Amino acid sequence: MSSRALSYSAALTPVHPSWHPLMQEAWSQLNPDYLNQLATNNDWLPGTSKLLNAFSLPMPSVKVVLFGESPYPRAASANGYAFWDQAITALWSESGLDKRVNRATSLRNILKMLLIADHRLTPKDTSQAAIAALDKSDLVQTGAEFFQNCLKHGFLLLNASLVLQDRPPQKDAREFSPFLSTIMAGLLKNRPDITLLLLGRIANDLSPLLPNTHHNRLAAMHPYNLDFIQHPEIIEFFRPLRLLVKPD
Repeated sequence: MSSRALSYSAALTPVHPSWHPLMQEAWSQLNPDYLNQLATNNDWLPGTSKLLNAFSLPMPSVKVVLFGESPYPRAASANGYAFWDQAITALWSESGLDKRVNRATSLRNILKMLLIADHRLTPKDTSQAAIAALDKSDLVQTGAEFFQNCLKHGFLLLNASLVLQDRPPQKDAREFSPFLSTIMAGLLKNRPDITLLLLGRIANDLSPLLPNTHHNRLAAMHPYNLDFIQHPEIIEFFRPLRLLVKPD
């Protein structure tokens, strides 16, 4: 793992201007000792320049806040967006899912769930052979295309912990909880109609920190769990979005 020295101005670079006033308030809620520790530690991901990448999505465009747990534990994969493994290029192969996708448990299960939601697979058969038999000509072909599709549909891809260090991610999630609480309070004040998706135990722990007046939320297990593929509420939420289909 590696990082540049932490500075607010460097971290702010990818952030859309619509977030700037709220971001400054949220950043001020972070423990200065924790920020100093990150600034002097070269062993955390995704690094200063990617830390706030999720906020490249303009605030007025947000329709869904999708909370994951923490960044990927590999520098080639972690990019500041929840669930986006930037090391993965192709999604499909002649045998079904691409070999790299098949090893990336969370992404593999997300794709299978979306194929079920789009009535391309049945819950009884999500095998490589079943995926290989599909006509995928109208589907996004790469990981980047898929996640760009998510952004175009207004998904703010956040992790409960924006930082991954060589320690339990719950500790960093606790450090970021006042930051995220401030972000979410400001966002929901302006956009009370958005949906919150909390995926995984660490993300679910955020629920008490979110405004209790906001009830449009869905909590589920982390996608690395096999049961995620057939989660009925998750499938019904994603079905109309058709995130795997190439945009017009």
